[in-house]
Amino acid sequence: MPELSGRDLLNEWRALMDAVIASAAGRADLPRELLGLMQRQLELVQDVVERERRLQRDWAGRLVAPIDAVFDLLEESGATIRRQAEALQGAGHALEETAGLMKQQAELFESTITALRQPAEFAKAVAGLERKASKSRARGPRR
Repeated sequence: MPELSGRDLLNEWRALMDAVIASAAGRADLPRELLGLMQRQLELVQDVVERERRLQRDWAGRLVAPIDAVFDLLEESGATIRRQAEALQGAGHALEETAGLMKQQAELFESTITALRQPAEFAKAVAGLERKASKSRARGPRR
C-alpha cells in the first residue's frame, strides 16, 4: 500500500464515512459492509498513529542530537585538558630537576674558583701585595 499524505488519509476516511451513510438506507447486508468499512477505518487510524510516532521520534532525535554533540565535545575537551595537565606536570618536574642540576653546577663552579684562587691569594700574601676584594665576597655569600 503506497504511503498517503495526511490530507489523502483524511479524504479517504471521509469517503468511507460517506459510503457508510449512503449504503445504510434499507440494506440487509449492511452489517458485513459496515464491518469492512470500519476495519479499513481502523487501518487508516493505525497508519496515522504510526506516522505520528515516527514523526515524534524523528523530532526528538533532531532535538537531542545537538545536545549529544555538545556532551561529546565536552568529554573530548576534558580528556585533552587532562593530557595537557599531565604534560605540564612532566615539564615542571623536568624543569625542577634541571634547576637542581644547574644549582649543583654553580656550586661546583664556585668551589673550583675558590680552590683556584687560594694559591694566588697565598702568593700575594707572601709577596706582600694587598688583597683585592673579589666581587663575590663584596656582595656576600650566594644562596
